[in-house]
Amino acid sequence: MISPAGLKKFLISHISFLILFLMNVKIEESWRQRLQGEFDKPYFAALTEAVRQEYRQTACYPPGPLIFNAFNLCPFDRVKVVILGQDPYHEPGQAHGLSFSVQDGVSFPPSLQNIFKEIHDDVGNPIPTSGDLTRWARQGVLLLNATLTVRAHMANSHSRLGWQQFTDAAIRALASEREHLVYLLWGGYARSKAYMIDRQKNLVLESVHPSPLSANRGGWFGNHQFSQCNAYLQANGESPINW
Repeated sequence: MISPAGLKKFLISHISFLILFLMNVKIEESWRQRLQGEFDKPYFAALTEAVRQEYRQTACYPPGPLIFNAFNLCPFDRVKVVILGQDPYHEPGQAHGLSFSVQDGVSFPPSLQNIFKEIHDDVGNPIPTSGDLTRWARQGVLLLNATLTVRAHMANSHSRLGWQQFTDAAIRALASEREHLVYLLWGGYARSKAYMIDRQKNLVLESVHPSPLSANRGGWFGNHQFSQCNAYLQANGESPINW
């Protein structure tokens, strides 16, 4: 006989998954296993209901099936690098569930332009014609936004819905089970998450944000984080990232 507490937990978990199912949202199995405890918590049921209402009432990004794209393209055991963003791009056609990435055919946002310029200056790779960073994700780069959804034209509009508790749990899962990862923390918000990471077991590279407002003040260009990242990966028996 199931206890009242057990029944409540069961209902919370299944209501959350029902809402996600109706939005055609799925998360990769290895991540689902690590984050199951979050799905079972009351905040996650409230979060999924709030997100569903937002998507029903107004334009939101990314498309529902791509909300967990960062996890789906980069399974837990394949993560080598974590790049943490704040929330998705909020203009039409841009966001597809990967931090700093835009879909093919979309002009590069200024931050992405500066990322590509620094890569070119650091490791010599030519500026790509596509801003779709799926190619990074498939190599083991977790392109994670702290908030996974956003209302159109309104940056940070979903930042108080509860996503950060969920994405913090993902960072903690990596911190507790994995080591020799590279964390690229750009800007004050991303750097505020550094306390969850053991610097004795991982490489944490911090800098200003690549947005023009921050980058042009100094500290972004010439930081050589991409070559440092690859050197650390190779020193620990991992293949480098083809940036």
